[in-house]
Amino acid sequence: MRIRSWGLLSLLGLSTLAGARGLPGAFVPGKEHGPFVDVVEYLSSEEDFRAWFQLRANLRKNFDDICGDTFCEGDYSNIETVVFRCSVGQRSGVIGQCLWVFGGSYEHIDARSGAITTEARTWACTSPLVPGTTMAALLKALSGPEPMNAPLPGTSTTLYDGLIDCL
Repeated sequence: MRIRSWGLLSLLGLSTLAGARGLPGAFVPGKEHGPFVDVVEYLSSEEDFRAWFQLRANLRKNFDDICGDTFCEGDYSNIETVVFRCSVGQRSGVIGQCLWVFGGSYEHIDARSGAITTEARTWACTSPLVPGTTMAALLKALSGPEPMNAPLPGTSTTLYDGLIDCL
């Protein structure tokens, strides 16, 4: 089962990340693995789709659980997960790049007028994956209830570690 409808993808919350392509340090894919596609275009079994969507749900929950004591202190105290997204070599299954995108803001209420002003910001955090990591290996390594703290394939680094310099 392959999902190819952008309408269906948008219903699942997988809209295109505008601007992500031009980020400094963006991944330049090797021709041997491409063409690269969104992970939902690569996955082919119901089990893999379930694993992917469960991973994203667990990442959201893990981040929410630790946010207040770590990344969500200071000006941007309400940082939220927007999307965790990966590109995958259509032929090889090798991950090109995974980004975890966050949004946050802080607001000020004018006591006299009641007007609210806001300062909003986004972050696109590149996951610290070892080159050559496959989607199958990533899904397996992060399959537990706390994927933020699970070692990424081929390393002792975690997704949490990758957020420290980004957020």
